[in-house]
Amino acid sequence: MSRIGIVVLAAGRGTRFGEAPKLLALLDGVPLVRRAAEAALAARPRPVVAVLGANDTAVRQALAGLDLIVVRNDAYADGLSTSLKAGIATLPDCDAAIVMLGDMPLVDAALIDRIADVFEQAATKPAAIVPVHGGRRGNPVLLNLRLLGVEIASLGGDRGAGPLLAGRSDVIEIDGDPSTSLDIDTRDALAQASDHFARLASLRQRSEQ
Repeated sequence: MSRIGIVVLAAGRGTRFGEAPKLLALLDGVPLVRRAAEAALAARPRPVVAVLGANDTAVRQALAGLDLIVVRNDAYADGLSTSLKAGIATLPDCDAAIVMLGDMPLVDAALIDRIADVFEQAATKPAAIVPVHGGRRGNPVLLNLRLLGVEIASLGGDRGAGPLLAGRSDVIEIDGDPSTSLDIDTRDALAQASDHFARLASLRQRSEQ
């Protein structure tokens, strides 16, 4: 069995959202970052690492009581790549990492486990597994650290792994859904997520009746 960990990136400043810390914005009464972390912990892969930076103390409080490895990225202002590298460096000898964004609160454990299962079942391990929705690649993304470790270590600036995967033939794309493409960058996006969350809750209630 491959060892797969999860990295939740929660270090950014979220300047497009406004003055209030984006990751602490509430969706149905729960901070966005806590929703992302709880989804990670509800899935099978372990360990789960949360990378913090901006608003460290408040975000740490929002994650209180969760079984996470929390690491602070002091270089978070230098861009996303620094948080990605900090999270992966914290994973103890993992073959792959599922990288989640702390501002994507609709991603659920079932999707995370499906991504892990695709990697486990692949006869030849791919460089990455990426969900696609509406013709667009989204998140979370599984990265094969055995194949991409050196390249990830060389990343700089405000870039994730996307540029490393462009044009590669050994990337598996799977069907995504609205959760894989909706990140909360603005208050309008938060309202959209709230509407989607309310629809899901309504559907669950109907199915239980």
